[in-house]
Amino acid sequence: MTADVTKPEAAAPAMPRGFGRRLRDSDMWWSFTASPTAIAAALVLGVLVLTALFAPLIAVQNPYDAAQLDMWKAELPPVWQEGGEWPYLLGTDTQGRDMLSAILYGTRISIIIGVASVALSLLIGMSAGLVSGFFGGIVDNVLMRLGDITLSIPTILIAILVSTVVRQMLPADLREIGASAVLILAIALSAWVQYARTVRAQTIVERGKEYVQAARLLKVPARRIMARHILPNTLTPILVAATLNFGMAILTEATLSFLGIGMPPGQPSLGTLIRIGNQYLFSGSWWIVLFPVIQLCLLVVTVNLLGDWLRDVLNPKLR
Repeated sequence: MTADVTKPEAAAPAMPRGFGRRLRDSDMWWSFTASPTAIAAALVLGVLVLTALFAPLIAVQNPYDAAQLDMWKAELPPVWQEGGEWPYLLGTDTQGRDMLSAILYGTRISIIIGVASVALSLLIGMSAGLVSGFFGGIVDNVLMRLGDITLSIPTILIAILVSTVVRQMLPADLREIGASAVLILAIALSAWVQYARTVRAQTIVERGKEYVQAARLLKVPARRIMARHILPNTLTPILVAATLNFGMAILTEATLSFLGIGMPPGQPSLGTLIRIGNQYLFSGSWWIVLFPVIQLCLLVVTVNLLGDWLRDVLNPKLR
């Protein structure tokens, strides 16, 4: 008789770990949990973003709706001071607008403009850097000299120039409606050079490697080589730069609005609220300017702290 030989069962393949498990096991998560500054900044930023996104559910009024404003309630102090009234927790401005509601809505506008302008400048900068570094020659010279010209002019002046020119090109009835789009374009055109130079430097390094040369020999289209092979290797420094520039974009928007060429008074951002409150700073209504300034500072500082932490984590020289 022949003995039955039982084959050993093949080991079951290991189940792939989920994204959450991989994140918890990563060096980045360990570095984050070991940094009290990063945790505090993330918590504060999370509160600011969530309260801004859910402003219609939290705010006691819509500050953009003139029908909800009460001139009889103008310039009320914060609720903890004499003369303050509930539910105007942080007081009201000269139009009877609840300051807390205006700050929440203004923060939402500032965040949206900051994110959109960084995304647009990323798109412009990465495209220019990839094309410049990959093809070189006259294309490289033209794009980099254009970048040099942009860097020779202060960022705020470029933003003011672009914002003013585009506003004059728009019909009068569309200038207020398209104010946010104009700001996004102005900030993006003043901030694309840093991304372009970073991507260009990395592209020059990657285009000489064997896998790129092999793709060229196989007649892979240049746009596919740039998008599928070179671009992923440039994302780490670009991510750090975008995080740090997000805070700068918010500051630029606030500066333009403070100068009167940003968001209109009917759709105030944090910069617009600061400009309005600055006119009444010495009349005793200090809360109209102080609380928007505090909100802007918290927003920019927390973003910069997270950007610094991310730069340290992703920089292999600092490990």
